[in-house]
Amino acid sequence: MSDQYALIGNPVAHSFSPLIHAEFARQTGQDIEYTRLLAPLDGFAATVAQFRTQGGKGLNVTLPFKLEAYRLATQRSARAEQAQVVNTLKFEDDQVFGDNTDGAGLVRDIEVNLGFPVVAMRVLLMGAGGAARGALPALLEKKPVTVVIANRTAAKAHELAQRFAHLGCSGCGYDELANRQFDLIVNATSASIAGELPPLPPGLFAPRSLGYDMMYGSAPTPFLEFARAQGARSADGSGMLIEQAAESFLVWRGVRPDTAPVIARLRAGGFL
Repeated sequence: MSDQYALIGNPVAHSFSPLIHAEFARQTGQDIEYTRLLAPLDGFAATVAQFRTQGGKGLNVTLPFKLEAYRLATQRSARAEQAQVVNTLKFEDDQVFGDNTDGAGLVRDIEVNLGFPVVAMRVLLMGAGGAARGALPALLEKKPVTVVIANRTAAKAHELAQRFAHLGCSGCGYDELANRQFDLIVNATSASIAGELPPLPPGLFAPRSLGYDMMYGSAPTPFLEFARAQGARSADGSGMLIEQAAESFLVWRGVRPDTAPVIARLRAGGFL
């Protein structure tokens, strides 16, 4: 019987993760089966327990359960401790290992796939929820000159930034961004899901800058359209999706797949 893995979340039906991990398994010769697992909003822990009882080896965790996954883990990686959210669970005996591969996937997509080094850049991270918390440590590790966290509720941005203030991180509301410029702007909010654009002032993008939306879809998000209208490069989160999946695959199976052909297939519509 193949080793069992799954994506757990609510909703999950839209996810390409089973197709991505099937490609990884074929490429690396790993005998796994990867499915989607829809958990009730009040039933995350129970759904995980049932999956483990049925022999499940590991889970990817998506919205809205990443904080619950952090609390469920009995052991955590350093990057999961920094982010305080978990998107990857690995089950061994009675232990639950929690990791966060989102930040590594984001930075690898930006630097390797898009050829945009983060070092010495001015970075704006939009949002202060789980997605932003997962991304922040990996971005700071690349030593940008500054990272500003902007959020509709400024207090949440300040609270998240305070944990990393010693690394040059600060927080603010969107109304405090006027007359500032950034080289890299990352949208880690859920605004794109609703087809909305956070209240960004014009002129935020410096010359040769990049606008990156963690969301992905068949059409550009409002944020990506805004970035292009401001003269910036733009990229959606499809590359991040695959890179963070490859990091999870490495945690589970001890081998990192080649992401380039999988990214090419996704962007060419091969999974649609």
